Amino acid sequence: MINRIAPIILAILCALPGTSHAAAPERILSLGLCADWLLAHHADRAHVVALSQMQRRYPIDWIGPEWPSHDGSLEQIIALRPDLVLAGQFSATQLRQRLESLGVEAQVLPLPRTLQQVVEYEKQFLRYLQLPDTHASEVPAPLPRPARAQRLLLLGSNGIGTGTGTLEDEILEHAGWTNYLTEPGYQRLDLEQIVSDPPDAILWAAPEHRALANQFAEHPALANAVPTERWLSTDYWRWQCPGPWTWDLIGQLHQWLD
Repeated sequence: MINRIAPIILAILCALPGTSHAAAPERILSLGLCADWLLAHHADRAHVVALSQMQRRYPIDWIGPEWPSHDGSLEQIIALRPDLVLAGQFSATQLRQRLESLGVEAQVLPLPRTLQQVVEYEKQFLRYLQLPDTHASEVPAPLPRPARAQRLLLLGSNGIGTGTGTLEDEILEHAGWTNYLTEPGYQRLDLEQIVSDPPDAILWAAPEHRALANQFAEHPALANAVPTERWLSTDYWRWQCPGPWTWDLIGQLHQWLD
């Protein structure tokens, strides 16, 4: 008798609200650049109603014009009727608040601070789309280091360098480099100190146009201290947002050790 009743109870439970799996989202909208890229990488194009306007301002070659975008206005987003809104930790905060006041909830993806968190970040994104965790990438094994430590300076605009305890630091260390800076966080650099004890290489994202923010990197003393061939260039967009492309960035950095 118990064996007969069990399937009936199971059928009733499955029919009750909240006991069945929610339908996978079919109208997905992004509020930020990093979510844009994850959607373009993982999502079915037919289920994405709009990416943010940021991906138009920072285009990359593998996201084509067939991907629609919204203008960032509350009115247009509401008109698109998204059933899943994705946002980065620091993207469109005021817009998110206005959407939530109207009952439209945005799922926030906190930015990773470690390589392992990059994996969890991708898995969290996949769960929102109801895609298997197995679609996420994994942290590769650290690449071999040279016999003599090679110190790399991550140089940003306005003479700001990237120190230890950052995701960028873990990326270059995983690639086999040693961070030139030994203090934590982002630091204002001392030109005289760098010239007197230059790094083995500098990673600098060369801008398309000259700007005051780049004067530190263009100083002749720095150019004399580190030869031109030791100013490295990688795909800059891979630094902008973490994701499965982070592992390719590690591979690019490692190639410069040869």
